[in-house]
Amino acid sequence: MNAEASVNLADPSVAPQLFGPQDQHLKLLRTQLGVTVTLRDGQLRLSGSDTGIKQTAEILEKMIALLGKQGHLGREEVQQMIGTVTGVSPVSSNRDELAIAHPIRKIRPRTEGQNVYVTAIRQHDMTFCVGPAGCGKTYLAVATAVEALKSRQIRKIVLVRPAVEAGESLGFLPGDLQAKLNPYLRPLLDALNEMVEYDQVKFYMEQDIIEVIPLAYMRGRTLNQAFIILDEAQNTTVAQMKMFLTRMGEGSKIVVSGDTSQVDLPAGVTSGLKDAIHRLSGIPGIAFVQLGEGDIVRHKLVQQIVRAYDPAQRPGSGGR
Repeated sequence: MNAEASVNLADPSVAPQLFGPQDQHLKLLRTQLGVTVTLRDGQLRLSGSDTGIKQTAEILEKMIALLGKQGHLGREEVQQMIGTVTGVSPVSSNRDELAIAHPIRKIRPRTEGQNVYVTAIRQHDMTFCVGPAGCGKTYLAVATAVEALKSRQIRKIVLVRPAVEAGESLGFLPGDLQAKLNPYLRPLLDALNEMVEYDQVKFYMEQDIIEVIPLAYMRGRTLNQAFIILDEAQNTTVAQMKMFLTRMGEGSKIVVSGDTSQVDLPAGVTSGLKDAIHRLSGIPGIAFVQLGEGDIVRHKLVQQIVRAYDPAQRPGSGGR
């Protein structure tokens, strides 16, 4: 169960500088300490583990003091404070290429948020990532999995997706079961094929080194020394999410990604992704990364489209 605490903020008007651009300072605290920070009634409310809250409170006091002294607060300074308090080296801001050994394609994080995401995956056994379409949630997870396979950190990659319809029933699609499932698994294969030569992908799949499967096929399995990615996780139920997370074996990593604004579950059914983020926040070894509009790296219009569909942006909504 999560603990809670609060830190007094004498001048609430400094909150934007304290939180950082697009709340990036708060994202660092959540990613590296598993603690959620919110502002309410002039107080910073902390939610997470006892240890995480104690460390976060100390870091926030340092951040407030430095902000009052120099009038601004940089990302590197926050990272240094986290490293000093936790004893863990701060995350590097260098966006190094991922070691996928592709002869042509070079892959690296293109935004600060993506850099935090890749670093979180490398440093944690389980990572949850939430963000809008086009911010690289799936692509970077697959790239990091390929990197881990190439460096022999793991022996197997398992790419998983729930087969949930977005307005069209599986039963009405042509072909046998495999043909019906293919559209759901195709985005994972597309990402994989951009990083590994086609013949190599085919060989890996024939040797069961890479497996691309629907979520339902995960039941009853235990996966050791595997890199397991659950894509479109917002479309899992609470029971499905529990089933998936408990497949994790020795030496394995799990990455769970999704967009909580695009849930295709029936009305009244709780998203397993939303539930897991609330339920598991504060557990050591689990990272939570929130990507935003600024991390979208598709066509420039995608950012504007995502913004147009954001309820907070509609007239009269009270959003910014």
